[in-house]
Amino acid sequence: MNDKLVWIAAPIHDLLRKGLESKGYTLIDDQNFERKSAIKTLNFCEGVITSTRLKMDREMIDAAPLLKWIGRMGSGMELIDVPYAESKGILVTSSPEGNSNAVAEHALGMLLNMIRRIGWSCNEVRAGQWLREENRGIELEGKTIGIIGFGNTGSAFAKKLSGFDASLLVYDKYRQEGFPSYVSVCQSLDPIWENADIISFHVPLQNDTHHYCNEAFIAKAKKSFILINTSRGEVAETKSIAAGLKNGKLRGVCLDVLEGEPLSALHPTDALLVAEMLTYSNAIITPHIAGYTHEAVEKMSQILLKKIVIDR
Repeated sequence: MNDKLVWIAAPIHDLLRKGLESKGYTLIDDQNFERKSAIKTLNFCEGVITSTRLKMDREMIDAAPLLKWIGRMGSGMELIDVPYAESKGILVTSSPEGNSNAVAEHALGMLLNMIRRIGWSCNEVRAGQWLREENRGIELEGKTIGIIGFGNTGSAFAKKLSGFDASLLVYDKYRQEGFPSYVSVCQSLDPIWENADIISFHVPLQNDTHHYCNEAFIAKAKKSFILINTSRGEVAETKSIAAGLKNGKLRGVCLDVLEGEPLSALHPTDALLVAEMLTYSNAIITPHIAGYTHEAVEKMSQILLKKIVIDR
């Protein structure tokens, strides 16, 4: 069988498809698969394009003796055993630059929707209600916003916020330089806990960020704050978010990701908590679409094509 097969296990733009084909690759386009069929497919593949569904652990990597590269659409490598793949000489690359603007826009959109009660009041108007005082909002101007993680998405979010005359506090334990002038860099989380009206997470999922936002994190905040999470669901603990909303420590939540998503896969306890949160006017939950725009898919495809084909 042709040893230049590539499994397309994620939505991609035609430019990546055509670019791979122009280099002699034959594409297997299958985004609806079970693990057993995935193992069989991998046995013949030189490359894989994946996103969040295909878990490339040791078993899967060992099932692919011809594998030379893995391309991740987007950011977050928690589903790929990168060290093991690289130990076998497999190139592993991603395209976080491609959807960072989309994620930043979505985070800002959820935040504005929240503080100006846009979606909620629109639904009231649809129901024949015209409630002005009940929907009095707040402005971003003069607020303090804590941004945790200042990689591609965190920096893009800060750039969007830079025109709102808000104070931007940034904490990134892995970054020491290269910060723009419109942010204030924090050496610990203390200034964010002390001052932030809004806290937004832009971190990868790894051992030190699992349940980063938990009961203890929320309790350390000196004031009630709005939580934004567009990174990974497991970064923010569901039960702690629900409790924070109930006790008022969280003024609101804007979540594009959930623990154990999609809804059908949630732990029963978490599913009940999420259902309850969705009844609140200060909770916005979207189905992991922050980085999933038409433009982002094209950008990510272009970046992967360059990293996999052009730069090799």
